[in-house]
Amino acid sequence: MKNIKSLIIALIVLTSSTQINAQAVTTNTAVNNVVTAYYGVKNALTADNNTLTQTSAKALVAAISAVPMDKFTADQHKLWMAYTAKLQFDGRHISESSALDHQREHFTSLSKNLYELVKGLKMNTAVIYEQYCPMKKATWLSETSDIKNPYYGKQMLTCGKVTETLNPVTK
Repeated sequence: MKNIKSLIIALIVLTSSTQINAQAVTTNTAVNNVVTAYYGVKNALTADNNTLTQTSAKALVAAISAVPMDKFTADQHKLWMAYTAKLQFDGRHISESSALDHQREHFTSLSKNLYELVKGLKMNTAVIYEQYCPMKKATWLSETSDIKNPYYGKQMLTCGKVTETLNPVTK
């Protein structure tokens, strides 16, 4: 009888921990999808492609909306709520404008806010490089350490430097 009770308790604990891990993976994946969609916007700006920037920004807004906020811890949820409206605002403006200058203007605050969010959430599964443009006095995030400046595109493609590296978080 004791063995059956122990077995049932072990199964309940195992099932509970499996559900918690599945939730964490879902949230991590969703946050990393936001970062990947952001890279699409950044890369389109780097190529001076306003149409692709608009399309990529729509994908970013969709990725932000798809994040399962109810699966965050209380601290993560508070941080997410502090930045999500700002990210959506800039993403929408970028997606609604065909003017590269206007897209880049919103990209500045988008980059700053996403950096603060990702750094605070500690959920990135790949290295993220924060890079800085001294001409614009603004930062952006990149998936590589190579400088490809989204603020000036082809005009000044390699202007900038890496200012910080966010290593992948292991859990």
